[in-house]
Amino acid sequence: MALLFLSTPERAEVWQPIFAEAGEELIVGEAAVSDPAAVTHILCWKPPDDLARYPNLRGVISSGAGVDQMPPMPDGVALVRTLAPGIEEMVRDWVVMATLMLHRDMPRYLQQQGLGQWSAHPVPLARGTRVAIMGVGRIGQLVARTLGDMGFALSGWSRSGRAVEGMTIFGADDLGAFLAQADILVCLLPLTAQTRGLLNADLFGKLPAGARLVHAGRGAHLDMQALKSALDRGQLTSAMLDVTNPEPLPADHWAWGDPRVCITPHVAASTDHAEGARHALEVIRADRNNMDLPGRVDPRKGY
Repeated sequence: MALLFLSTPERAEVWQPIFAEAGEELIVGEAAVSDPAAVTHILCWKPPDDLARYPNLRGVISSGAGVDQMPPMPDGVALVRTLAPGIEEMVRDWVVMATLMLHRDMPRYLQQQGLGQWSAHPVPLARGTRVAIMGVGRIGQLVARTLGDMGFALSGWSRSGRAVEGMTIFGADDLGAFLAQADILVCLLPLTAQTRGLLNADLFGKLPAGARLVHAGRGAHLDMQALKSALDRGQLTSAMLDVTNPEPLPADHWAWGDPRVCITPHVAASTDHAEGARHALEVIRADRNNMDLPGRVDPRKGY
């Protein structure tokens, strides 16, 4: 089994010694492929157009946690997303930071700083403030544990509605009830046909007036014009965005200059090179031993 590595030279420098020590073959770049039949796995953000070139291909591993950029896989080829503790921890850190910034009204204070204005506002307690998390998988649960330790009241919304310790969970059919009790809404959903455009005018209208939005899912979840309208009418007070629609935003986009919105350029997490290499090795070895592939994507769900 050989893994065809299609990523950055900086990442390759880390992966090569790890694969060499593990005794696994790593081919860096398609130009280095002398025998396409030897390639059984590909690591990439987007795969080559002609996957049929590799007759023994068994799996494509996304170099990140997301897979919405991937096309449908050929029959018999598994799609795998990278699982790395660092990704989950980094997203947790960003979401906790963003939640606290909105909870403590930092967009308002940043605006005041730009105006040279010293003006204090009421300081809210975390205890009793309701944080509602859309998407309670590995990252959502990690976020919930951290915010729960701070005293926030937590709820979660998921397709399955499966119970999670320390959270009130709402199932797919209970979205309205979930939104109605959200002071701060956190989106960590994967991008699927069902979730595309979900953060829209209808959804914002079901939140309590003055709610806040933390968005670290995917840009295509969010209707940016609906966000502006919700902010303008006071339905939303403020928003922290790590992803936008489109991405990146045009230089003249309204959100850049809106003091109610704080934007970071899709930097909530970045895959640690060594963790990514170790995960790819786990995938290859699991495949060799006919075991479940860690991070395998269910094509029916999209995650």
